[in-house]
Amino acid sequence: MSEDKRKPTTTDAGIPVASDEHSLSVGPDGPIVLHDHYLIEQMANFNRERIPERQPHAKGSGAFGHFQVTEDVSRYTKAALFQPGVKTDVLMRFSTVAGERGSPDTWRDPRGFSVKFYTTEGNYDMVGNNTPVFFIRDPMKFQHFIRSQKRRADNNLRDNDMQWDFWTLSPESAHQVTWLMGDRGIPKTWRHMNGYSSHTYMWVNAEGEKFWVKYHFKTDQGIACLTQEQADTLAGQDGDYHTRDLYNAIAQGEFPSWTLWMQIMPFADAETYRYNPFDLTKVWPHSDYPLIKVGTLQLNRNPTDNHAQIEQAAFEPNNLVPGIGLSPDKMLMGRIFAYADAHRARLGVNYKQIPVNAPQSPVNSYSKDGAMRITPVSDPVYAPNSKGGPAADGERFPTDSVWESGGEMVRAPYSLRKDDDDVSQANQLINQVMDDAARERLVNNVAGHLLNGVQEPVLSRAFEYWRNIDRAIGDRIAQKVQAAHRQS
Repeated sequence: MSEDKRKPTTTDAGIPVASDEHSLSVGPDGPIVLHDHYLIEQMANFNRERIPERQPHAKGSGAFGHFQVTEDVSRYTKAALFQPGVKTDVLMRFSTVAGERGSPDTWRDPRGFSVKFYTTEGNYDMVGNNTPVFFIRDPMKFQHFIRSQKRRADNNLRDNDMQWDFWTLSPESAHQVTWLMGDRGIPKTWRHMNGYSSHTYMWVNAEGEKFWVKYHFKTDQGIACLTQEQADTLAGQDGDYHTRDLYNAIAQGEFPSWTLWMQIMPFADAETYRYNPFDLTKVWPHSDYPLIKVGTLQLNRNPTDNHAQIEQAAFEPNNLVPGIGLSPDKMLMGRIFAYADAHRARLGVNYKQIPVNAPQSPVNSYSKDGAMRITPVSDPVYAPNSKGGPAADGERFPTDSVWESGGEMVRAPYSLRKDDDDVSQANQLINQVMDDAARERLVNNVAGHLLNGVQEPVLSRAFEYWRNIDRAIGDRIAQKVQAAHRQS
């Protein structure tokens, strides 16, 4: 492009500037002057470029696309985005959980799988992972879990002993840890992994009938994983391997896609189901509640400004639209507060006015003022009022996504159901899903992790942890670790 056709550099106020290279100075050899406002703007903006990173899920990236409903599930929900044939714009973000923004993409870790649907009824966010379960079932332990996976206070290093100390003292973690230490603990790419709501949600149809549901986004690219050795090599060669893969695939027209399938449980079934259906450490066996196809999600547009469109993207499970509600999942209810609060702390109270977070539907809110407010407000700014301001409409939008609850206020775990325990589903994953080769890789992955800094008494507890899940697997892990110690 010729020099006379290039756009002129301007200040952030749109004022053309004289030079991209030279500060204003007293003569060519003299001091620079304080009233060079463009230099000051450049330096001041640079000093403030970084915002606080997310506490968990700091490292990640994403892309834009759409979700297309291909089946008719209107008998289960009145949500506009899930009606036959509806196409909805989406933003997706993938991430690791424990690593910081600069950490390698290929560390062994669950992957965040978050989707923002820009629906006609407001933004709907599904904040999930690439595993159908999680390490804990009560939000009281969440902060402690994340700290155990991050860095020590004294030397600022990650510590496997700290991780296994927490896991072995939290037996409910067994199912997720088995997933984590298996093949799917390190996906080949974000395109080659599934995404799950993990939590149970409620769907409500137009007649007010309620259902409990779980979301399963099945990759159309097929499941593919990295071995520990491959992941370690990539961590050294290309720490941004997954980020680069997604961006390049979309840039080359290889648009990744996922098919959404739902497990749907009649509302009354939850009361007597053999597992607690709201326990985040459990799955619903597909033999009990088969998958029902809904539609396809495709990513086809890369961000043009990763900071504005991905780093500032705010996903929150409290973004629910008519026809979709919560369940009595304690972890979900804790996240309803925690996510929005994290965004207010990290991005400011008006974070929903950042374009990537702004809904495509009208906003008629009484929120006003606050730092970085962009959208102007107009009177009246209070409710109720007789001045023509917006008014809630309980007939058109009733509070129908609710359930009955009763009992004394207690601090207690979920009441146990017929088949509830902490290890059975982990054992089934090992013996009914994994083959011999996968079980061998599981043993090697766990043993390698334990050999990296895990000390007594945590080490012995880790052996017992795995023996409780599966006696043979636990013995094999112990034998491999003890043999390595004897040789060292």
